[in-house]
Amino acid sequence: APTPLDPPAATQRPRLALAGLLGALALASAVGLMAVSGWLISRASEQPPVLYLMVAVTCTRAFGIGRAVFRYAERLVSHDAVLRHLAEVRVAVYQRLERLAPAGLRGHRGDLLTRVVSDVDALQDRYLRWLLPVVSAGVVSLAAVGFLAWLLPQAALALAIGLLAAGVLAPMVAATVARRAERAVAPVRGELATRTVDLLGATAELTVAGALPRHLAEVERIDGRLTRIARRSAAATGLGSALTALACGLTVAAAAVAGAQAAADGRLSGVWLATVVLTPLAAFEAVNGMPLAFQQRMRVQRSQERLREVMETPIPAAEGTGLPPADPYPITLHNLTVRYQDAPPALQDVSLTLTPGHRVAVVGPSGSGKTTLANTLLRFLDPAAGRYSLGEYDADAVRRIVGLCAQDAHIFDSNLRENLRLANPDADDAGLWHALRAARLDDWVRGLPEGLDTPVGANGAQLSGGQRQRLALARALLADFPVLILDEPAEHLDLPTADALTADLLAATAGRTTVLITHRLTGLDEVDEILVLDHGRVVQRGTYQDLACADGPFRSALGHELESGHPELVTP
Repeated sequence: APTPLDPPAATQRPRLALAGLLGALALASAVGLMAVSGWLISRASEQPPVLYLMVAVTCTRAFGIGRAVFRYAERLVSHDAVLRHLAEVRVAVYQRLERLAPAGLRGHRGDLLTRVVSDVDALQDRYLRWLLPVVSAGVVSLAAVGFLAWLLPQAALALAIGLLAAGVLAPMVAATVARRAERAVAPVRGELATRTVDLLGATAELTVAGALPRHLAEVERIDGRLTRIARRSAAATGLGSALTALACGLTVAAAAVAGAQAAADGRLSGVWLATVVLTPLAAFEAVNGMPLAFQQRMRVQRSQERLREVMETPIPAAEGTGLPPADPYPITLHNLTVRYQDAPPALQDVSLTLTPGHRVAVVGPSGSGKTTLANTLLRFLDPAAGRYSLGEYDADAVRRIVGLCAQDAHIFDSNLRENLRLANPDADDAGLWHALRAARLDDWVRGLPEGLDTPVGANGAQLSGGQRQRLALARALLADFPVLILDEPAEHLDLPTADALTADLLAATAGRTTVLITHRLTGLDEVDEILVLDHGRVVQRGTYQDLACADGPFRSALGHELESGHPELVTP
């Protein structure tokens, strides 16, 4: 798949080559128009027969029309090729993010959004404002110098020096001044997006806590920093433009002096003097944009570096490509060790066997490895050691077998029907109501005026915490995975609601292989096996009755929960 570091696909390269040729023809037409016009005016002042001027008149018209036509065609072809290339790159970046999620994503979603949108968009300037203008400017500059060398070598030398100063030296000076600013633009833009997303997502909480003014001030501070960077960049661009204009003026003056001397000495016909003066003036159109092009090059390089960080981040789990076996049971984890990149093991020597209808609860303090176990079962992470298998096969197609109902399951800003059908687009209303009934949400939905067409708001804003979790459960049940992982489904709910929801979840998943990850111990007498994790290791395992009677962390936490309502396994 294409990456931000690759050149465009072979299908786009001919388009880019054609765009470069059209750009050079547009600039050459501008130079030709000025040169021929100068000769035509000078020759016409001598009042020759009109037929002597017809070729020049025709060329003037052709160059005038060609300049506009070639420029339009160049814009059309170049943007078509570049936008096609950007579409391929954006898909490649998104696919990489998809393979990295969730365990391999280290950046904030605001910064990731900036990389997928702004940094990918910045790549178009690699061609539109850097490579194509440089190629066109180089070709036309050589042609203009060659033409003047035929007319007057001294003027050609002045033009060559002027174009070199305006096209290379002035952009290098401007780029040196703007280097720090251009490299800072993309990271600061990403930081601003991060802060803005946080602010918009937590406005209510920040307002209640009285922290909204402080966070607004932080966003304004970062925005001010971005504004100052833009000012420095604009100042560098202005400096480059001033140096280019100075070089242009000096070159035209030098060409005029050389032309006047040559005309006085008889080395140049007087009618060509205007051409000698006007040709350098037109030729500088090719290099006027070079200071900005050099700055865009630095900005593109920084965006490429940020995208390279995404594209070269190690994939935490290999992509499953195989078909699931007809009978995936038993699903076995044998002496599994799992770590995040080079960090210490998050799970160590963990073994687990899931058979049809077997229900397991995984408990433990925060940071004990419960969510890592869920990520491993879903193959968001691959084990560093041990084996994960479906029956007699390696767990290559496990995501077609194991589903997830997460504590932070996303609810889309649509209606109930569309949120449910995300799990099964072909489900009819009868299937939707069956899933809602299993999640004990059907009576509430029937009481709504719009029923299944009721909007739920952004991330389920119109739902209570319990309703949001039950909707997520109904969606997971509708997907009908043989194995279902319930990851902290009652988190952030009050204790009575949490206990009621846990009981309903266990009832809804009766007969289905289930892994329940939870802090709460109430209701776990309904599961077949309990694993107690601590620092990534299984410190206890057994049935609820066995663990409740044996000395250990489970019995201690259960006693504390019965007395206070909060399990001792929970750590700050």
